[in-house]
Amino acid sequence: MSSMPVMKVMDLMRAMPAREASDLHLVPGHPPCYRIHGRLHSAGDQPLAAETVREMIISVLPDPIRERLARSKSVDCSVSLTSRELQSARTDENEDPLLRFRVNVFFAREQMCACLRFIPNDIPDFEWMGFPRSLAERIVNLTNGLVIITGITGSGKTTTLAALVNLLNREHGVRVITVEEPIEYLFPSAEGSLVTQREVGIDVDSFYDGLRSGLRQDPNVILVGEIRDRETAQMATSAAETGHLILTTMHTQDARGAITRLVDLFPSDLQGDVRAQLSLSLRYVVAQHLLTPAEEGGKRALALEILVVTHGIAAAIRQGRTEAIDSAIQTGRRAGMVTLDDSLAALMTAGKISPQTARHYAKDPETLNF
Repeated sequence: MSSMPVMKVMDLMRAMPAREASDLHLVPGHPPCYRIHGRLHSAGDQPLAAETVREMIISVLPDPIRERLARSKSVDCSVSLTSRELQSARTDENEDPLLRFRVNVFFAREQMCACLRFIPNDIPDFEWMGFPRSLAERIVNLTNGLVIITGITGSGKTTTLAALVNLLNREHGVRVITVEEPIEYLFPSAEGSLVTQREVGIDVDSFYDGLRSGLRQDPNVILVGEIRDRETAQMATSAAETGHLILTTMHTQDARGAITRLVDLFPSDLQGDVRAQLSLSLRYVVAQHLLTPAEEGGKRALALEILVVTHGIAAAIRQGRTEAIDSAIQTGRRAGMVTLDDSLAALMTAGKISPQTARHYAKDPETLNF
């Protein structure tokens, strides 16, 4: 393997914090590309050859991941750039990783490609994220139940979960188990708390297996990186009913969509029971959107739709009246609910997003005052 591609990819990775880049894209036929505050920027002048891209990607993968890639057409993993070399996130405790990345390797037109996402060493605080501290406090003070953070890819779901676990770890003295694919943020030791992080594909075979075995490890809180199948959904809702706080993510556009998607994971003859169970276990659904800033080069703005499961919402879930959820959010301000359009309007008034961006994402653009 040529040293030039290896040096080039390491240089590109090292430059990401200074460039404020969240992602690095390596695709044959295109120059390396950064995503900076939501926009794509070329990180080179020349398109990359397919073999160069392959060498760049292989050079950053730990040996076990290279072996997995040989058997699969797509892999997720985390890697760390230290002062000596690129290696897996499982570094020796005496070797402080300088930079950490989540890596997704995939094939397109039979050519290897990758997206590398930069993971800050420090977990962002709620103020920097734009996530209401009061909402975070209400969530971490729950003694049981299911909390879903939803949104499209790249909407900051993982960062929100990390900040919630960090708050639990630092201030609440709890036993936390995480099941992640891959492990991203690392949680420091804190007096009175204990956090165990398990990676799907390395420490455990699946989210379901990690959640099932995690229930035997005396947890107060379990973070499940994503609910994507019926078995994990069933286990998560059951665990939330039996005295555990379950934090998880889903990929949907809004809060109502998360509920619908979860129920639809089950066959129709079981959906009534699932809705009844969910009406008892679900506590919050927070739908996130990371939006292009009003000022060029500014930090992306976080818009939120916040669903609090009140008695009325629980009844709507149980009865399958999910169409009533949107109107319930609109009238639920006293319970702490926030509509997406209200969040967009607040960001627009604060000058954080443009009226055009607010209108594009609004559910009812006519309600926005320009």
